[in-house]
Amino acid sequence: MPYINKFITIADSQKAYEVLINSGFKMREAQRLIDRGRLLCDGVVVNEKNAVLNGEICLIDYETNPRGLEPIFECEQFAVFDKPSGVLSHPNGRNCEYSLNDEIWHLYGREASVAHRLDFETSGLIVVAQNRASQIKLKKLFESREVKKCYVAMTSGEIKNDMTIEAKMDLANNYDDVKMRMQICEDGKDAVTKISPIEYFADIDATFVRAVPLTGRQHQIRLHLFHVEHKILGEPLYGLDREQIIKILDKEMSEIDRINLTGASRLLLHSDEILFELDGKNYHIKSKFDAKTEFYKFAKEKFELT
Repeated sequence: MPYINKFITIADSQKAYEVLINSGFKMREAQRLIDRGRLLCDGVVVNEKNAVLNGEICLIDYETNPRGLEPIFECEQFAVFDKPSGVLSHPNGRNCEYSLNDEIWHLYGREASVAHRLDFETSGLIVVAQNRASQIKLKKLFESREVKKCYVAMTSGEIKNDMTIEAKMDLANNYDDVKMRMQICEDGKDAVTKISPIEYFADIDATFVRAVPLTGRQHQIRLHLFHVEHKILGEPLYGLDREQIIKILDKEMSEIDRINLTGASRLLLHSDEILFELDGKNYHIKSKFDAKTEFYKFAKEKFELT
C-alpha cells in the first residue's frame, strides 16, 4: 500500500511543531502535515501544532510504487504522460494502491504534481509540473483557458457534421443521485464543446470524433455528447441508473455485462493533443496512442459477444 506509517522519533514532552522542525521539516511544512492529519503520536492523529507529545511519533507517508510508466515528453519545467485508462491522476485516499503520483514522485520528487486532471477512465495526455514554480505557472495557464486540449472519442450513432454544443451544466443537486454526476441546467455554468466527426463505422454504428472543450467543466465532453444523444461508448455515469453506476464504480459488474450495457469495457475518451505557450515557447504535444484503432477494437467486442 502506498501510504505507510513512517517512524520519525520518540517525543519527550515536546510540542508537535517542534518535533517536526527538529526532524528537518520547515515550519510551513510542519503546519501542513499537521493540518492534513499526517502526524501520529502512539497511533493517534495530532491535530494541534502546540500539542505536547510523549511517545512514538510517525508520519503517514506516501511510499511510491512505480510501474514503469514513462513520460512521452519532458523538459526542465514539466513533463507530459500518456495516462492509461483506469489510472488515477492522484491518490483518492489512504487505501489507494496506485496513481500517477507513484510515477511522478519516483521520477521528479515530492514537489512534482499534475497541473490538471483526467478522469479515472479517460486516457491520454496529462501535464506534470516538475517543481512548485512550474506548477504555479502551468495552473494559471489552465485556469485562464490558455491551454487548448483536443480529445477523441468513439460515440454512439452517426454524426455527419461538425457541431457546437452549448449547454450550461452544474453538479447534480439530487441527493439520491451519484455525487460526482453533472447535469444540464439553465442556471448552471457556461459550457461549450466543439465536435467534429472523423470516421463513421457502420458495422458498429459508432462515430469516431474529435472534441474540443472551449470551457473546462467536469465531465463536459461526456455530458454534452450524452445531451445530444451521441453518448460515448463505455460511459459509466450518464444514461444509467444509480444501481448500474454503483456496480460499475465498485467493480461489481462483470466485463461482459458492462460491454453489453454501455458498449465498451472502458470509457472510449482520450486526451489526444495539448497546446500552450510557456515562457515564450510554444508547445504542441500529440499522444502516441492510436485511439481510432484501439477504440474500434473495444467497440467491436460487443458485436463479437452476440
